[in-house]
Amino acid sequence: MYRPILSQASVPLVTEVEVMDEAGRKKIIHIPGERPLTIFVNKQELVTLMTLGGEPEALVLGWLKNQRLIRSIEDVLSIQVDWDVEAVAVTTRPEVLTLWNEAQKQRTVTTGCGQGSMFGDVLADMDGIKLPDATLAQATLVDIVGAIRTQPSIYKQAGSVHGCAVFKNGVCQMFVEDVGRHNAVDAIAGWMCLNAIAGDDLVFYTTGRLTSEMVIKGAQMGIPFLLSRSGVTNMGLEMAKRVNLTLVGRCSGQHFLVYHGAERIAFTEKSPVVLAA
Repeated sequence: MYRPILSQASVPLVTEVEVMDEAGRKKIIHIPGERPLTIFVNKQELVTLMTLGGEPEALVLGWLKNQRLIRSIEDVLSIQVDWDVEAVAVTTRPEVLTLWNEAQKQRTVTTGCGQGSMFGDVLADMDGIKLPDATLAQATLVDIVGAIRTQPSIYKQAGSVHGCAVFKNGVCQMFVEDVGRHNAVDAIAGWMCLNAIAGDDLVFYTTGRLTSEMVIKGAQMGIPFLLSRSGVTNMGLEMAKRVNLTLVGRCSGQHFLVYHGAERIAFTEKSPVVLAA
């Protein structure tokens, strides 16, 4: 299986700081790291991402994939992250920059934390996406929600981050946290690309709200199920209907709301279908 040349650039994900509480008491707590990472492709600067830095190589690869600047892993020759200069040098096939220069003519600022962006016509490829007719058992959905609750995380230690995960048969395959949910989903997209993993039998979970950006990226990854403990935006719902993606929000314990695609959920006999109003 082809893999580009990758750095293994790790950085501390949390920092100790001294704070004072409401009673005037000093204490040491942890806060998540946040650092800029400027992407250079073939020596041309593209964008600066603000990131926790947990999976920088996967993040960059997933960002390129979800921006539709690369079509396959074979388009990328190397990804080298250097935190000393807060930059990543990506070497690709020459046509990637041609796609980038064309994409800059249309830029959409999304609702992603830290104000994410999607370049080019974000709807251009949506009508060509066909998601599989998969089925998710209600018990498995509840198990996924429970697994996320017990997952060791930066959020439990320091707060202020979003988490995303993909599950197969109810088992977590990859869990990523970052300062923005769009970064976390890009990192998972990069991990899938590196490991040639298809999304047909995966379930995607995010702690963040289900916006159009999240639905678009989930659909591009070929994943038919998108779950969240948070809510759904109107455009997120419209995009889910457009690509027929099963959208489930307000997941907590055994409770959830299916906003679209309830036909893919195998409900138990005692649990009627609950559709969001």
